[in-house]
Amino acid sequence: MTQFLNFHTHNFPPPPDEKSIYNLLIQDIKRFGEVENNWISLGIHPWYAHPEDWQIQLAAVEQLAGHKNVLAIGECGLDRGILLPLATQLTIFTAQVKLAEQLQKPVIIHCVRAFNELVQWQKQAKPSVPLVVHGFNNKPEIMQQLLAHDFYFSLGAALLQPESNAVKVLKIIPLSRLFLENDDRSIPIEKIFEAAAVQLEIPISALKNQIWTNFATVFNP
Repeated sequence: MTQFLNFHTHNFPPPPDEKSIYNLLIQDIKRFGEVENNWISLGIHPWYAHPEDWQIQLAAVEQLAGHKNVLAIGECGLDRGILLPLATQLTIFTAQVKLAEQLQKPVIIHCVRAFNELVQWQKQAKPSVPLVVHGFNNKPEIMQQLLAHDFYFSLGAALLQPESNAVKVLKIIPLSRLFLENDDRSIPIEKIFEAAAVQLEIPISALKNQIWTNFATVFNP
């Protein structure tokens, strides 16, 4: 593939040199018709989960999740930085992973300061679908812990900061577990690939090929 794979983005439409997975937020779900010809991830982000009627939100996701261009469920997950109780977040997250398992689609995970809980959940739930932590920028020790439990990782704009945890992780992560993204940033995905290739000391073409190989492993587009 000559295009860059942008694993997770809130930017639409993608530029010509990019093939991206566009994250459609639950509050924007009525825009599905505008974006359905592109690859999409769809789920209930913990920031926007409604504790009283999240089942209604989930039903809306379920209606569209079987579409051929909905490649993944999410982003969904756990976030200690918000008021919604973590127990409620876990319930909503687990329900979405069950949907992903029914459809045999990967899950894109948002996790903030809740990695221990995420690992404990994985040990108990033992999900059958790939789990990808997006925007990962945490300590290598946490990466190793997640890696031991079969997670994948998508790294983003933090790779442009030489002292970031993302750069430290990049240097030790198995490349077969790696994706790259620009999330909600306006930084072109090409710049993130360039930064990663410099750190890895490999050609951009080799990195692109590796990312597409990983995509073929995780997804069935």
